[in-house]
Amino acid sequence: MAGIDHAPPPFFKRGPAPLALLTFYVAISLALFVVDLRFRSLDLFRQTLSLFVDPVQRVAQTPGSLVDYAAAYLHGLQEMQADNTRLKQAQLTTAPNLQRLEHLESENERLRKLLDMRDRQKAKGQVAQIMYTARDPFVRRIVIDKGQQAGIIAGQPAIDEGGIVGQVTRVFPFSAEITLITDKDQSVPVQLVRSGQRSVVFGLGNGQLELRYIPANADVKEGDLLVTSGLDGLYLPGFPVAKVVSIERENSYSFARIRCEPIAAVENFGEVMILAPRAEQLPRPPESDGRRSNTGAPSREAAK
Repeated sequence: MAGIDHAPPPFFKRGPAPLALLTFYVAISLALFVVDLRFRSLDLFRQTLSLFVDPVQRVAQTPGSLVDYAAAYLHGLQEMQADNTRLKQAQLTTAPNLQRLEHLESENERLRKLLDMRDRQKAKGQVAQIMYTARDPFVRRIVIDKGQQAGIIAGQPAIDEGGIVGQVTRVFPFSAEITLITDKDQSVPVQLVRSGQRSVVFGLGNGQLELRYIPANADVKEGDLLVTSGLDGLYLPGFPVAKVVSIERENSYSFARIRCEPIAAVENFGEVMILAPRAEQLPRPPESDGRRSNTGAPSREAAK
């Protein structure tokens, strides 16, 4: 009985020692490295392995690629919107002088023979964003995002890149209300570019205008352009207002019924330019030569 081994059987069968396995695998790796370096024997194995690994890599890179693409798209969209806003503001800033160019050229041809050339002041103003239209369905009014804090006052003209839009009628601390020229209570003194005849155009409240007080036999044709005459002291002369679209002449009436449509995008809202009051754009009178004061009395220098 003394020769019987009472040791319990092992639960796990032990293999080679870990250090021996590590040495074995390192030796195999070095051998494969040397063989591949000298004989390029594993190129075929790499190509075969890449056929299975490449789709997995592409799938793994897809979320990151989508994020990069979305970020680039949003960044490009923001830049495009910013560029679009800058271009619109630049267009509105240069619109006043460009609109008056054609009218001024035709007017100068008539005035050169009668009057000396006059210096004309460039129109000044500021761009405003249209927020919404008036809630009253029977009026044509819009509300802009600038008011008293921006120096807006009642009576200032409003234009877009096409022509006259309307004028400021009510001013609030941070907003202002513009009555469009198509409103039934709005009127604008105008002049026919082709013939030079002056009249007044009235809003009809339905997006159109009517040229009134024109004799039935007057020289007016469809397509004639109407510009501001400047006689009201509000609008500078030469801004496009409307175009004649229809003429009705009846012998029983002294005046013709002339329908017009506005040149500006009056019913299409976006951005407008609020022109400075006309008094600020007119040239200042020449200063006194020092001999007499503004009241007509001799100045102190002259008295001395």
